[in-house]
Amino acid sequence: MPANSPCAMPLRQAFSVTTRFALGLWLAGSAALVQAQTQELREAQASITVQGQTTQARVGLPYAWDQRHQGLAGEATFDIPFVLPQVPVGPYGMYIPRLGNAYEIWLNGMPLQHNGDMVHGNGADYAKGPRFLEIPPERLRTANLLRIHIRADLGRRGGLAPLTLGPDEEVRAIYLNNYRWRSTGSFAVMILGLAIGLMALVLWASQDGTLAPGRPRRDPLYLYAGLAELFWSVNVSDAILENPPLPWPWWGMATLLSSAIWIAAMTLFCVEVAGWSDRPAANWLRRWLALTLAASLVAAMGALVLGYPVALTLWYAALAATVIVLLPALIWKATHGGALSLKLASVALLLNALVGVRDLIVFRLHPVFGENTLLRYSSVLFGLNLAYIVTRRFRTASVRARDLTANLAQRVARKEEELAQSYQKVEQLAREQERTAERARILRDMHDGVGSHISTAIRQLESGRSSPAQVLQTLRDSLDQLKLSVDALNLAAGDIGALLANIRYRLEPRFSALDIQLIWEVDELAPVTRLDGAAMRQLQFMLFEVLSNVLQHAQAHSLRIRAQTIGAARQGVRLQIIDDGVGFDVTAPVRRGLRSLTERANAIGAGLHLWSAPGQTTIEISFD
Repeated sequence: MPANSPCAMPLRQAFSVTTRFALGLWLAGSAALVQAQTQELREAQASITVQGQTTQARVGLPYAWDQRHQGLAGEATFDIPFVLPQVPVGPYGMYIPRLGNAYEIWLNGMPLQHNGDMVHGNGADYAKGPRFLEIPPERLRTANLLRIHIRADLGRRGGLAPLTLGPDEEVRAIYLNNYRWRSTGSFAVMILGLAIGLMALVLWASQDGTLAPGRPRRDPLYLYAGLAELFWSVNVSDAILENPPLPWPWWGMATLLSSAIWIAAMTLFCVEVAGWSDRPAANWLRRWLALTLAASLVAAMGALVLGYPVALTLWYAALAATVIVLLPALIWKATHGGALSLKLASVALLLNALVGVRDLIVFRLHPVFGENTLLRYSSVLFGLNLAYIVTRRFRTASVRARDLTANLAQRVARKEEELAQSYQKVEQLAREQERTAERARILRDMHDGVGSHISTAIRQLESGRSSPAQVLQTLRDSLDQLKLSVDALNLAAGDIGALLANIRYRLEPRFSALDIQLIWEVDELAPVTRLDGAAMRQLQFMLFEVLSNVLQHAQAHSLRIRAQTIGAARQGVRLQIIDDGVGFDVTAPVRRGLRSLTERANAIGAGLHLWSAPGQTTIEISFD
């Protein structure tokens, strides 16, 4: 029949439908075959040795050693036969949720895996995590015998759980799911607990309040949370440490004490969040928790050393009762206006209480071998609650800090404005004081200079013994003094050259009128920085006094004024006034004019030297 004939099309469609149906049946059969190949082994022929006595028995799995042989250690060999419909082509896998504490595994007389010391007990514990064994297909037969030899220690939850056997990929998926929950999850909880615990303890240690000098006030909430997380991390580490840091049973007692500290610290953490720490009931609760901590050591000794697990069960029940008594009060306050942190703490405590009761039933009241504890995961809620509290407090502190910064900025702005106003007032007062001081100085200079000369002129006229020339000389000195006082108003501080120029301008006409030759030998002088305005006026009085004495008493024909710089740095000045008059006796009693020169020189720190003889008198004023 031609391929494109009308009858050929229905035949091809029918063939296609038949082919797809057959392929579906084959896939379904293959899946059923794979499912049939995966089996769970729950029966074994056991040879059990306890205290040197060996018994043979047909047992079911799981075989929980602590439940069947309370308070005793020993060993057992389990023979587990299993049949395969055919020898597999690909690799097989075997998954055992729990076995040990030490173990050896053989398949058809050939060793598969070995972990731990089979002779000496209380060493490494290989019953912590699930086990997966990859079985090469060449080791399998249709009829097989699996032999597992275990060594079980007292109180370490040794034994043998049901085995899952089947294709590698399928069994490995079951193993990995259990491994993630028991080992990877425990490791993550441990790391998270360590991080939160250390953070909480750092926050607690870095706090500094104002309770009393030298006694910082720290929030115990952070201390309780930090201790709880750290000790719970120690407890959780037991699930992943096959070689613990302490020998058994000390390591078991340490993990049990860590659990007790975690429960006590978390309870006190909730009390702090609720704000009940100062109530009398809180003190009784602290005493009760301290008693349970001490009882944990007794319970651990009874269960792990003496072989009475009921002691541990009673201790767990007492802790659960403590939490159950506290929980209603905490929930009541949380639902009646409590803060969000208290609501979260109540939820965390409630969930942990429920999970704790579940674990107590599963592992203590009706033991199920190979199950995972859920309390290690629910405990994370307390750490998250602490993180929320820290975040909320940090945000509150940040808002307060911003408010304080804004208030401080406003205060600073107001203070700056007030300070500026005060500065203006002070500056105005300073200017007024400066003007007042200047007026006082001018009045003092006029009194000491002009006033003194006018008073002398009045006395000369009243006495009738002074000639008109003497009175005229006194009045001229008074006028010169007045002019120099006016010049001093604009005198630059330290500028001795300008001072000498003013004196020359004012007094040179008088020297010329008396036929006294005035000789100037003045170099370019650097300013003397230590001479302020007051010192310059003192120097001006000194020079005027010297020159006035020359005019009145020296009978000189020439006067030489010499000024030059001195010193290594050329910052000093030496002034010399030299006349060729009659001179005077420098050893005679000091007169008023010379005494005034000496006092003014001492006031401005100037050196004063006098040399006098008939024909030459030298007065030297120096600044080093």
